[in-house]
Amino acid sequence: MRYFLPLLSLPLTLFCAAISTETGQPSKAETVEVPDLAKVSKAFGHMIGQNLDSLGLKFDMKEVMQGIQDCVNGVQAPMTEAECIQAISLIQESVFQKESAENLKKAEEFLAKNKSAPGVHEIDAGKLQYLILEKGTGKEVELTFSPVIRYTGKFIDGKVFGESKEDEVISLEETIEGFRKGIVGMKEGEKRRLFIHPESGYGNTGFLPPSSLLTFDIELVTANAPKTDDSTISAITSDTDHAAEIASIDTPQKNIR
Repeated sequence: MRYFLPLLSLPLTLFCAAISTETGQPSKAETVEVPDLAKVSKAFGHMIGQNLDSLGLKFDMKEVMQGIQDCVNGVQAPMTEAECIQAISLIQESVFQKESAENLKKAEEFLAKNKSAPGVHEIDAGKLQYLILEKGTGKEVELTFSPVIRYTGKFIDGKVFGESKEDEVISLEETIEGFRKGIVGMKEGEKRRLFIHPESGYGNTGFLPPSSLLTFDIELVTANAPKTDDSTISAITSDTDHAAEIASIDTPQKNIR
């Protein structure tokens, strides 16, 4: 399964569990302000809402509210907690597969049309394209190089999922296929836009939406970073926490790997 069930047990536990607390006797000098229960109730409702939203499903809120009321009134739930969690996982997988198929279709339609756009070149037919935004005149990137770049990564709708904050040194051997092939041959000073099919990107792995077509605007600063004892090859990281999303295919990190 590609989704998680974060904090799912929080509402299930708090609604039906007996909560016991131990309080000491406040000293005379202490003044304890008791929170407004109505305000706390609404805030707790927001906590539940955030938890539901994090599951990525469109719940029937009328039934959710009925389930809460039934639980408070001691009415037996229609499923056990384990059954409920398993059912949510199956629905999530179904939603994931549907989203993946839709995104893949959009990606292939975009690339099929984009290949005829002025200035667009294909490296791999239907899989990887590029457009030179500004020509360079310096040294060319080779496959074994560790280039210094600046970049902005976007989804097909133009939404940015990651960008460099400063010059980044990357190892092409560790990047996704589309990024690696797309940057080879760039000249220092060149600015290039890559259009990467999901199969040459992250596919259904990581934390990005499944089968996402990705675009990268790349500026090549240096074709190959000088190797020194102190030098460290840094990774390309995302702007946002959810695009931990630009994860490694092998490990859930924020790297273009």
